[in-house]
Amino acid sequence: MDWKASQESVKKEALTQNSRFSHGLPTVGDGQMLFLSHLASKMRPAHDGGGRAGIVLNGSPLFNGAAESGPSRIRQWLLESDLVEAIVALPTNMFFNTGIATYIWILDNTKRPERVGKVQLIDASSFWTKIRRNLGAKGREVDAESRERILALYDAFDEADPDYSKVFTVSDFAYWTVTVERPLLTETGKVSTDRKGNPKPDPKLRDTENIPFTYGGNTDGDAGRAETIKAYFDHQVLPHVPDAWVDVAKTKVGYEIPFTRHFYKYVPPRPLAEIDADLEKQVARIIDLLRQVER
Repeated sequence: MDWKASQESVKKEALTQNSRFSHGLPTVGDGQMLFLSHLASKMRPAHDGGGRAGIVLNGSPLFNGAAESGPSRIRQWLLESDLVEAIVALPTNMFFNTGIATYIWILDNTKRPERVGKVQLIDASSFWTKIRRNLGAKGREVDAESRERILALYDAFDEADPDYSKVFTVSDFAYWTVTVERPLLTETGKVSTDRKGNPKPDPKLRDTENIPFTYGGNTDGDAGRAETIKAYFDHQVLPHVPDAWVDVAKTKVGYEIPFTRHFYKYVPPRPLAEIDADLEKQVARIIDLLRQVER
């Protein structure tokens, strides 16, 4: 859903510090994160007893937008403010008008002590039963038994089955986008330098790398920026492009929640011998059919 019709008033409100939309704005074509920001702003303050809220969104608010874009800033605000308690992946084909994957975001500004600074991801995408008759794209429902399974995973928290539930810190979702430069060469192959003798960057060879806050076991968050970026650069970039360097001034902070990556299960391909056997059977079947046609 776009928010073009409300664009003027939303952007005006975003200029007011600590307003609903002051933490970032998504693209005009997708207003989901405006709903998310609005919902968070409507929770009762922690000093007044606190509040909880839930909203169903598609997958894009988890990862859309580059570092320091509007969507990334909204995620950063929600995560660093410790408002996100859990995100639950629902089965596909749950709604009348669409079969896409959806997620329940659960917000809480008065988390229980064991949940402070943590976010629980629950993969309930396989918890469903087929309904008797499809209603548009809706062909599945989360039945009572599946709901109990989800609640059990939620209650178990960091002791839940890791195949379906994982607990993360805020830093696990944060990263730096660094700009990697390489020298501009003259026609004779020499490195072109500026007046101070520093190599000039070649815009055509410019690249970026996303470096997790937690790379190399860093537990200091953004405070460990210099050491962590250097460690990543030394081990992951320099061995391949020894003349490269990082333009520190262009480093940006981003936040994303790569939900499906955390629950990815590798399925090995079928053995080639098995595939060849199936192909031979199909070829034999086709030849047999052709012979029948020729008769």
